[in-house]
Amino acid sequence: MKLIYRGKTKDVYDSENGNYLLKFKDDVTGEDGKFDPGANVAGLTIEGMGKSGLRLTKYFFEILEDRGIPTHYVNADIEEATMTVKPATMFGKGVEVICRYRAVGSFLRRYGMYAEEGQELDSFVEFTLKDDERNDPPISIDGLHMLGILTREEYKIIEDLTKKICNIIKEELAEKGIELYDIKLEFGRIGEKGEIVLIDEISGGNMRVYKDGKYIEPLQLEKLILAD
Repeated sequence: MKLIYRGKTKDVYDSENGNYLLKFKDDVTGEDGKFDPGANVAGLTIEGMGKSGLRLTKYFFEILEDRGIPTHYVNADIEEATMTVKPATMFGKGVEVICRYRAVGSFLRRYGMYAEEGQELDSFVEFTLKDDERNDPPISIDGLHMLGILTREEYKIIEDLTKKICNIIKEELAEKGIELYDIKLEFGRIGEKGEIVLIDEISGGNMRVYKDGKYIEPLQLEKLILAD
């Protein structure tokens, strides 16, 4: 298979049958040897993280599929740590969408003059550009539109999908006694009509979750969710 893209936590291959293959790696984002879903570099390697992330991604994507949410997911092979997906084009060079339920991480670093750590937020959605060199800068609907990255209509579709998807995930976690603080999603266009769909992954590597007030590491999250 032809390597299309080598990412921090996944590599993308052309499976030569019209779909792409995502190969999940054990690398996670972080700094100074500590995991951080908001970091821009693969800061450490956690053995088993690739398969763990794929198990959760498969679990959540199949739930979303049952709820009628459009995604690029086709199927997954846990043993090979691979996921088959429909080819999708990114918005510009990549846009990330964060949904926040608590004031932590970069939100608190930016708005700490007004926000208290752990303060409740009402599904706060923000868009950032995937740009490691510039530390993934936040961008407004006007900026995205004026720079030709996406239209105002596409912004609204993505914002609505983000809230719907994240509330589904939040409810699933709550059933296990787990609270979702924030989560990072990605979207792309597929097909001739350019349908907007959820892409990438949904795992412990792109969310912050807590149980009984204590932070849950990504590998532990998988065990808590898929225990039964």
